[in-house]
Amino acid sequence: MTAVGQGSDRWVGLDALRGATIMAMILVNNPGRWGSDWQLDPLRHADWHGCTFTDLVFPTFLFCAGVAVVPALGGKLERGVPRRQLVSGVAARVGKLLLIGMFLSAFPIVTFESGRGLFAPLLEVRFPGVLQRIGVCYGVAALLYLFCSVAVQRITLWGALLLYVPVITWIPVPGFGPPDISAPMGTLQGYLDRSVFGDHIWVKGQYDPEGLLSTLPAIATCLLGVEAGRWMRQTPEVTEQAAGLMRRGLLLLALGAMWSWLLPWNKYLWTSSYAVWTAGVATAGLGLAVTSFDHGRMERLALPLRIYGTNALLVFVGSALVGRGIDTLVTVPLGEREVSAKDWLFDSALLRIAPPKIASLLFALLWVLAWFAVLRSLYRRGVIWRV
Repeated sequence: MTAVGQGSDRWVGLDALRGATIMAMILVNNPGRWGSDWQLDPLRHADWHGCTFTDLVFPTFLFCAGVAVVPALGGKLERGVPRRQLVSGVAARVGKLLLIGMFLSAFPIVTFESGRGLFAPLLEVRFPGVLQRIGVCYGVAALLYLFCSVAVQRITLWGALLLYVPVITWIPVPGFGPPDISAPMGTLQGYLDRSVFGDHIWVKGQYDPEGLLSTLPAIATCLLGVEAGRWMRQTPEVTEQAAGLMRRGLLLLALGAMWSWLLPWNKYLWTSSYAVWTAGVATAGLGLAVTSFDHGRMERLALPLRIYGTNALLVFVGSALVGRGIDTLVTVPLGEREVSAKDWLFDSALLRIAPPKIASLLFALLWVLAWFAVLRSLYRRGVIWRV
């Protein structure tokens, strides 16, 4: 944890967009109960092809990580900080994100479930994950920003998107035959995940949505964020910043929509059309945040978003740990049986006042508000958790 004054040099619009994104992430990750009978459709991922509101959340956060590369590293380069020192900082951050992500996957470290070993969660840890993908994509984007020209960065960005298409649609899948991206078992992405990680993936024996091959277009998502950050840095006038971002966002939206006619949007495969479409949403969203909040505009509305945005990693990790704790570690007597603290609260309180899907949404909203209270206290003290 580090204490930072409220007057620190931060991009308010970026903080606000990141705050809105992490609030949405906490909302969709913490329903009262999982499943189509309990969750509203927009708050669930598409079953395979498609893009719901929930499918916009992670790529927008990854986009924001790319935008943040520019003020974080660009300012240090201008102040004469050696590149070697910056590389060591980037490497340390990537390593920490990988370790924290794997720790979240293994938490709780022990289990007392019958039929499973005491340390089963640790031995069954999932190797890929959300924080792992953020770490890898951030690391690649940061190194490209530090050592490569703008032209090379753009060639890498579009090359990754274009190369990914024939890789997943043309190359035969060993043991399956011609690729079929309409099913997890028919994709090269799933085959590589099973071959490299074994059972240490999200859907054992099938695939991982944050797997190896789909990291390639995810890097492009992060680099599209770098592009937006570069535009903001070289365009100091807020109105021009916002207009340029909106133009870029609309162009990406149009390209992503047209590309989806040939290659469907798919978050699990992170298809190139999905990467471009979601980056368009994020770029336009950043333009809206800049024109709304930068240079003191609408400060009261911006503040709750900034409170979430400045401690995005803390709330992501904290919410996952506390949520898993009350769902698996803390139990409450209910009649002749014991249930998790989460189920007790959901069943005993929320389900009594609302139908299942609304009760599940209420639980998620209460979760968002509870974490806002925690983050607000930290924000007032100028405390930000950095890695």
